[in-house]
Amino acid sequence: MAMKPDWQPSASLETLRARARLTAAVRDFFDQRGVLEVETPLLSAAAGTDPNLEPLVTGYDGPGAPESGALYLHTSPEFPMKRLLAAGSGPIWQISRVFRGGERGRRHNPEFTMLEWYRPGWDHHALMDEVAALVAHVLGDARPVRVWTYAEACAPLGIDPHSDGDAELLERARDLGIAPASAMDRGGLLDLLLSHQVVPGLGRGCIDFICDFPVEQAALARIRRDEPPVAERFECYLEGMEIANGFHELGDAGEQRRRFQADQETRRRRGQAVLPMDNNLLAGLAAGLPDCAGVALGLDRLFMVALGATTIDEVLAFPLERA
Repeated sequence: MAMKPDWQPSASLETLRARARLTAAVRDFFDQRGVLEVETPLLSAAAGTDPNLEPLVTGYDGPGAPESGALYLHTSPEFPMKRLLAAGSGPIWQISRVFRGGERGRRHNPEFTMLEWYRPGWDHHALMDEVAALVAHVLGDARPVRVWTYAEACAPLGIDPHSDGDAELLERARDLGIAPASAMDRGGLLDLLLSHQVVPGLGRGCIDFICDFPVEQAALARIRRDEPPVAERFECYLEGMEIANGFHELGDAGEQRRRFQADQETRRRRGQAVLPMDNNLLAGLAAGLPDCAGVALGLDRLFMVALGATTIDEVLAFPLERA
């Protein structure tokens, strides 16, 4: 089949019409449940500090410009949405364009579409149920749902993600033919093992969730002081792809600041740019974030499953090379 000229969309017009219908189904889902649709900025003077995500940055020197002159295209609308929650918004959702540097591949585009929502008064288990309901609503079929703890998911690999040390994880990765980067930390080793050996088999004809993550991978989630302690976090998988990442949200401003500072130290150690932390978010948390759960879902990937696509380009009008 001849390649389309670059001026044409990579997705067919039929697919783009189907995508519009699927987006309408998402909006219908939240309308039926009385969740408020919101919009938050794509640009911010602050940035997410996660060392595994790189924001795109632009300059602005007009009225109201930050002192640095830099504005960051967000990697997620999470921080401003949490400020709305702290201001008393109640349950909220939005569809947002998000941006991540260095991410391009069969399932990645540096600009993509994220569905994010928050439920005050819920924990991550209640939110997993709603994620499954949303997926069924969009796909039009009620797939079986399976929930695994992180330890259960790793058991077939012969590792204990909560107690095995770096040397043990590194040896196991090499036994399995995986070559980790020399500077990879424990969380990175665990993620590498899971993504290579477990994730490809998840969500095949069903909806799979993994929860109770190791504390090293808590990110913005609460820590539950079990033995061993676990992060109250989940990921959702369809057809061998991660499609959603959710948390029982951390509401402690002091702990959040400490995690931001630890991220910055990791960035400094790796030679990455040290990014400005979001003090407006920290102020919102200090004012009082309601007990809530939130989730970010990659809408393009969900639409790939719904439409039987094997690459993200098949569901985008103009991916990076055609933008």
